[in-house]
Amino acid sequence: MLRRSSRTPRRFLAALGVASAAALVLAGCGGTTGDEGNDATTEPGAADVPSVFGAFATPLEEPWDGAIHAALESAEEDGLITYDHTDNLHTADEMERALRDIATNQKPDIIIGDAFAAEDAVRAVATEFPDIAFAFGSGGEEQAPNFSVFDNWMQDPAYLAGMLAGGLTKSGTIGVVGAMPIPEVNRIVNGFIAGVEETNPSATVTVSFINSFFDPATAKQAAEAAIAGGADVLFAERDGVIAAAQENNLPVFGMMVDQQDQAPEHVVTSLLWNMRPTVDAVVEAVVADEFEASNLAEYSFMVNGGSSIAPINTGTAFEIPADLVEKVEAKQAEILDGSFETPINEEAPAGSTTIGE
Repeated sequence: MLRRSSRTPRRFLAALGVASAAALVLAGCGGTTGDEGNDATTEPGAADVPSVFGAFATPLEEPWDGAIHAALESAEEDGLITYDHTDNLHTADEMERALRDIATNQKPDIIIGDAFAAEDAVRAVATEFPDIAFAFGSGGEEQAPNFSVFDNWMQDPAYLAGMLAGGLTKSGTIGVVGAMPIPEVNRIVNGFIAGVEETNPSATVTVSFINSFFDPATAKQAAEAAIAGGADVLFAERDGVIAAAQENNLPVFGMMVDQQDQAPEHVVTSLLWNMRPTVDAVVEAVVADEFEASNLAEYSFMVNGGSSIAPINTGTAFEIPADLVEKVEAKQAEILDGSFETPINEEAPAGSTTIGE
């Protein structure tokens, strides 16, 4: 385990307990891209809490990294950490250089970010700085002694959204636009499809992958192709789909953060990823001098407050049947009490296509 040379204040641990409880009801909010790094907390006592640096591959307007950023901002607002960040490290070389610079010059207690496009580079830097706790979004396993992994295990809210989609389609065709057919995307899309099947077994779900984590123009084109093929409900696993839904007056489901404000009359709900339980677990372990490499997946499960769906939108341009909402609420209760476990399927959805470069 890692050892912090500085403090493990009791007031921090008490505050963290309150924050962890509050995290169970937090709804995610998107981050915004700003200057490279923000001003760290300078209030008295700030030195008593861990310093965290966020290193993100995409602009923070991309909801995945935005959800992590929002959780870290929330933890700083609660006085649990000091926080700085940089984003748009879109190549492995840029990520590696930035991490090495951060670790050498900033010397944070914790570095959090996403490693999907730069696994080897991020893991190499973590090896060079064993006294810093690294916690990164990753499709791989943890790496001793100091590299923990997490991911957006959002199959539960995906299933609930799929149930709604299945009940809303009139054409019997639903379109999904995702990033790429990798396990962490496949399990969300497959969870959505399984939910559709519960409320509408005869529905067809078309799946297109854009081969990018952030390419709104291509995602919109893929959504328009799905609409041309008969889809009258869309799932925006990637940014860009909501615009197509709004232009065509169709129901759509958002991703990662509550995206209702993008199309108030068309976004039915959004899958929410709440990173606070994950952040709190990492910070608590560091403060207690007990951090070691681990898989943090469980902290993203709905039962642990790590994921949910946003409140179902009552102001849409189309009717959402009350009995459909009741079915979804009943299934959510089953997920939370453990009587229903959303199936996890990480295989590429049958019949899916991949477009883009």
